[in-house]
Amino acid sequence: MSVVQTILVYAVIPLAIYGLVALLTLRDKFARAPRYRPGQPWEYPAVWWTANPAGADASAVPTGGGKTRGTAKGGARGSW
Repeated sequence: MSVVQTILVYAVIPLAIYGLVALLTLRDKFARAPRYRPGQPWEYPAVWWTANPAGADASAVPTGGGKTRGTAKGGARGSW
């Protein structure tokens, strides 16, 4: 067995297998939409969920027309 064949069998092929497994593992992370992080603006409409839609009273849903306070940033990362 030559040196080139030895390197191919013991180095290149295992590295290619590890790279393929890594790509298969990380493919969901790259295909997914970015996550919302606290402090980022919320650009989506509000969604109100209730277990009984027939019993939901539209007048009880807050409209957000009053004064709102800014929310503090923070969390587990400690970026206050």
